[in-house]
Amino acid sequence: MKTFEEIINQQPIFLHDWSNMEEVFGSFESWETQDHALSNHKEEAVLFASYGNDNYSGAAWVLFLKDGKLYEVNGSHCSCYGLEDQWSPEEVMLEELEHRLVNGEFGEDDYSDNNFKKEVCEFLGVEFKKNKEEYY
Repeated sequence: MKTFEEIINQQPIFLHDWSNMEEVFGSFESWETQDHALSNHKEEAVLFASYGNDNYSGAAWVLFLKDGKLYEVNGSHCSCYGLEDQWSPEEVMLEELEHRLVNGEFGEDDYSDNNFKKEVCEFLGVEFKKNKEEYY
């Protein structure tokens, strides 16, 4: 695994339906506050963000840096709604992310197509290993 410093000094990665921080933060804002999305999150630096939106549903994962600590945000929705008001950061440790990548199905999505395991493994310096069985 890469060091904390190596990880936070990389170029940010935006996958699937996102290509910049404005899109990430805007997706989690209600339509009334979307214009202020960047100013509402000016202390947060996105490191890795992925949002898949297939099959009329969506799933998102964001890793960001704030005050020298790593946080993650998970969001999902059905066809009726979006990610609005789901910005609920949780502090995350690199060892925890590594464990979920190596031993679990983190980043392997077969419904909303929010597949990012290979890319996040490369970003964090973790060996890529697919754990989810494919049923099709």
